Amino acid sequence: MTDLLIDTADRVMTITFNRVDKKNSFTTAMYADMADALTDARLEDNIRVVVFQGHETVFSAGNDIADFLKAPPLSPDVPVFRFLRSVANFPKPIVAAVCGPAVGIGTTLLFHCDLVYAGDNAAFSMPFVNLGLCPEAASSLLAPQRMGYGRAAEALLLGDPFMAEAAMEMGLISRIVPPAEANALAQRQAQRLAAKPPTSVLETKRLMKHSQASFVDQRMAEEGAIFGRMLGEPAAREAFGAFMAKRQPDFSNL
Repeated sequence: MTDLLIDTADRVMTITFNRVDKKNSFTTAMYADMADALTDARLEDNIRVVVFQGHETVFSAGNDIADFLKAPPLSPDVPVFRFLRSVANFPKPIVAAVCGPAVGIGTTLLFHCDLVYAGDNAAFSMPFVNLGLCPEAASSLLAPQRMGYGRAAEALLLGDPFMAEAAMEMGLISRIVPPAEANALAQRQAQRLAAKPPTSVLETKRLMKHSQASFVDQRMAEEGAIFGRMLGEPAAREAFGAFMAKRQPDFSNL
């Protein structure tokens, strides 16, 4: 079975996460394929909108930990960072449909989407600290801006999850619908965007994003360097060892 389904129709590219048995966790190969797809979509005039979607029971559990540990992201050119830069700098509209768990990058990806529609079962979390790591995807910058510092601190320092209603209140998502309707709604809105004057859409997005684009790029680079360093430190080794052994981590001796 293909882990990603990438389909283009009616000027919309849809990227569907297709590892439901693995909770749509991302592998290095998936990041590479998504980065390549976004490059194609950027260059192809006939593609005007990109949609990310999962299953009505799960958006993404974040990284596939076993795959992640085989090839940890230790340089800025690895597929995960290439994908994140592609999403952050993508000039065309990005729409997402989120149902069920959206963990780690499953949530931070959404800060770079223009329209996000969530099922009422959506559950967002950014548990980087719990893994002995730091945030990525410029979420250390964008989460406080979007959520306010207090809520961002609960989400990033404590790793507390938050549900769809809280996500809509803080502006991370645009609308809440029953899970079975989320993907279809995202497709309808993508079609509406694709039917509008393309230059008007591109310039409007550019104007809205322009003031913070350089700050986002700088923060992503800073986070990436720190993330790579922390992967080799005792806290991350304990966290990932505990995860693989299915036990609670113990950070008391650090």
